[in-house]
Amino acid sequence: MNADTQYEDSVSVMVLENIKNRLLHAFRTTAEPRTSTETVYPIGKTFQVNEELRRAKIDGAITWLRSELLEMRSQDRQLAQTLLGLNKEIQRLRRENRCLLTEPDSGDHTDET
Repeated sequence: MNADTQYEDSVSVMVLENIKNRLLHAFRTTAEPRTSTETVYPIGKTFQVNEELRRAKIDGAITWLRSELLEMRSQDRQLAQTLLGLNKEIQRLRRENRCLLTEPDSGDHTDET
């Protein structure tokens, strides 16, 4: 694994962790009462189940994002390889073209005097 790949992996992990923390914070703040006049119910099984469901959805979303990012990275690498191959072929054709243009005529023309 080269340094660029390790860097990309660590950046991807950091981005995903940041998204996960934001989602967890967003769901936590929405679960808390907004004003002090609202009735606060004791934490029961229903709340715990809902919290677990929310976390499962968040984890599922993060897993999906991770798989999408990995697929995008794979496609990016394939595209880069294709573009490098095309560039190599273009350079080869240019060299061939230059050689053909700079070669002196090899007697294809006959002098008619």
